[in-house]
Amino acid sequence: MKNAIAMLQKIQIAVGGCFLCIFLVTVVIQIVCRYLGISVTWTQDVSMYAFIWAVFMGAGAMVYEKRHFAFTSVSDMLKNQAAKSVLAIIITLIMLFFSVLMVYYGILVTKQFWNYTWVTLPQFKRGPTWLCLPICGGTSAIYLIAQLIDEFVNFGKGDKK
Repeated sequence: MKNAIAMLQKIQIAVGGCFLCIFLVTVVIQIVCRYLGISVTWTQDVSMYAFIWAVFMGAGAMVYEKRHFAFTSVSDMLKNQAAKSVLAIIITLIMLFFSVLMVYYGILVTKQFWNYTWVTLPQFKRGPTWLCLPICGGTSAIYLIAQLIDEFVNFGKGDKK
């Protein structure tokens, strides 16, 4: 299971990287076209939505590595390993709650905007551009559940790293 979750995170990083590249390419196209006096209005929408996808894919991937959200100042003050483990479980549960909300409301937003069209590219629908919300929430929830399982196992063993 850990290998499947690690592979999911690598795929998520790759998707985020692809969208970051799309963002950078469209911004360069926009700069060059403005310099040449050519109107290319679609680049603004494409770069904005590509950046949104890159951010949400990166945010979900960082949850896997426990780098996205941390309260290390409280944890660093604690000397008791059991207390540190309990704090980690509480923080993970709070993050899991918000991840589930992100899935739920992300699905609602995606459904709401599914048939809306882009202003500059009316042949494209806006729905797929908002799929990043439930995907990020879902993958974050998977990563957090795996972390909770590890925390409970470590708490039960009494040997926290």
